[in-house]
Amino acid sequence: MAQNYVDSLMAHNERILLRTRQHWFVLVSMIFLEIILILVLGAAVSALSILVTPVAAIGFVILLVPIAYMLRDILTWFQKQYIITNRRVIQVSGIFSKNVVDSSLEKVNDVKMSQSFFGRLFDYGDIEILTASEMGVNLFKRIGDPVKFKTAMLNAKEELGYEGTAMRGQDADDIPEQIAELDDLRKKGILTEEEFRSKKRELLAKM
Repeated sequence: MAQNYVDSLMAHNERILLRTRQHWFVLVSMIFLEIILILVLGAAVSALSILVTPVAAIGFVILLVPIAYMLRDILTWFQKQYIITNRRVIQVSGIFSKNVVDSSLEKVNDVKMSQSFFGRLFDYGDIEILTASEMGVNLFKRIGDPVKFKTAMLNAKEELGYEGTAMRGQDADDIPEQIAELDDLRKKGILTEEEFRSKKRELLAKM
């Protein structure tokens, strides 16, 4: 359900590069007390069921309350996603009602990552995205594998810059110059040989 909803947000030629959630520590902290309460009530209901049946039935109904809250928290954690596409960074949250916040990669000015000692140990951290939009700052707290998330975002932004340069060149109808620029990037190691050849074929096909 969550994946289908995110797929419906994609624009033409937009593709998902990375999808992640908050670290599982966040989920554990949300449901820890509920698990304890469920175990205590479950033990009490089991003990009372031997002695007093009506009281055990009431206890069973009460037991359903923390179970329902735990399921809600699990769904809340599961539905909250942080997504990087080839065009933007998207944050999606909500079980039934959805809240979507996205930032265009073109407007991302800087990306800051914060990891505590335990964050480095268990691989979670905060990602702060500084943008040129009115919102200014997007803060993604305690996401899993923040290094991978930051790297994927910066790579996507860099790739978007290459695509923008190619499109501007196409408008000028200067394909040979574009190929020369791509070759220069290849020589500098920014583009691989395979990427250079692929881009070159695409440009030559438009001549």
